[in-house]
Amino acid sequence: MSGQLMPCSPTEIGSLFLFEKLSSEQLGQLCAAGRVERFEPGPVYTEGEAATCFYVMIEGTVVLSRRVGGDDVEVSRTSQRGVYSGSMQAYLGDRVRQIYNNSMRVTEPSRFFVLPAETFSDFMQEWFPMAVHLLEGLFFGSKNTQRAIGQRERLLALGSLSAGLTHELNNPAAAAVRATATLRERVGKMRHKLGIIAQGSYTPEDMANLIDIQERTAERVAKAPVLSPLEASDREDALSDWLDDHGIQDGWRIAPTFVQAGLDADWLDQVAAAVDEEILPNAIGWLNYTVETELLMDEINDSTARISHLVDAAKQYSQLDRAPYQVADVHELLDSTLLMLSGKIGQQIKVVKEYDRTLPRVPAYPAELNQVWTNLIDNAVHAINSTGGEGTLTVRTALDHDRLLVEFRDTGPGVPADIRGRIFDPFFTTKPVGEGTGLGLDISWRIVVNKHHGTLQVESSPGDTRFQVLLPLTAVDDNDTTEEPE
Repeated sequence: MSGQLMPCSPTEIGSLFLFEKLSSEQLGQLCAAGRVERFEPGPVYTEGEAATCFYVMIEGTVVLSRRVGGDDVEVSRTSQRGVYSGSMQAYLGDRVRQIYNNSMRVTEPSRFFVLPAETFSDFMQEWFPMAVHLLEGLFFGSKNTQRAIGQRERLLALGSLSAGLTHELNNPAAAAVRATATLRERVGKMRHKLGIIAQGSYTPEDMANLIDIQERTAERVAKAPVLSPLEASDREDALSDWLDDHGIQDGWRIAPTFVQAGLDADWLDQVAAAVDEEILPNAIGWLNYTVETELLMDEINDSTARISHLVDAAKQYSQLDRAPYQVADVHELLDSTLLMLSGKIGQQIKVVKEYDRTLPRVPAYPAELNQVWTNLIDNAVHAINSTGGEGTLTVRTALDHDRLLVEFRDTGPGVPADIRGRIFDPFFTTKPVGEGTGLGLDISWRIVVNKHHGTLQVESSPGDTRFQVLLPLTAVDDNDTTEEPE
């Protein structure tokens, strides 16, 4: 927006604190290269536009704002003479994208000294070469440090996740290996038992009955009910007594296996009625091997299914073979992240899921949202561990007006009020040296706010800290002005 051109007085601009140390000759050069403009109430420039000018207020009232989601958030309002804004990084040239990082408007007729960006850069290079080098070093050094530490943080997070995933995969894999070895042994014993039965003087009818009982026993294993510890103990006692009464040796060893398979005394009565008394012990032994092999195959099936589930969760977390931007179910993303972090969360922290499953899928970058969940869960776990390691992590989803809410609540000590406004700043951390980089919440904030046009906020009191992510339900056209996360 252009204003009304007015005369430039070197004496007047020399009274501004920014230029008070300049010589009369330099002030004359500024007036010759720049201009004074008077703006009526309204916008002066808009965030995201090419930064073409450097503005210094001579008189008036200026308001600076930033775009957050769909709202303009006021960040500064002042009437102080000499405040400046606009192309403040023009001295960096085309090494950085020269755009306005905020929007500026005036609330009353206001006058500004306006200097073209290229001219401002030339004056900086000519008059303050050492300061320019220092500012360049500070700017790019900070950027490089942030990028390097961010990459290191991602590698550390990846290592932690890999260790957790390896641990989670090792349990079902080891269970499957043990079950396979035991199954091989049981099948061998079953063949041996079958050979003993086949060598006996059993009629074809007896053998047919045994085969029929074996098949029906296998079916019963697949439908075994889940018993409480007390119910299982009572049934084991009843089966042990039945086996002892019928002369079956080591009945106390067999009874738990039969109970796990869903067999009871009534079922054994049917077995006893179907075969002769003399072959009952061999028949029971053979059925025991049948039950054990079925249970072992169930264990192998459960273990391999668990491994498959973990692999699927890892793919969901990493978003392999999926488009970066898609319509996603946040519950799937949350579940995969919680599963990936289960080793880090540990057994002492109780995880409570309060999901509203009626919520719609939302347009998002799922892999980057998973990074946000990881950072917020990691912080919650650290907070809980700092108070003894026992507590509750509650993950809640809900509809908040026209946005989707994802809330992470922990029972840690809380975020002190005096630092609450700084926790999203780069490199700010409350963790001990070596345990935190101070970039987790900064990266999360930029992913949520800049990439998804959402909101990331915190509410905290001792024993109740809530990080809340609010995401729009529909896609937002950002006109390619958003900042990519580092």
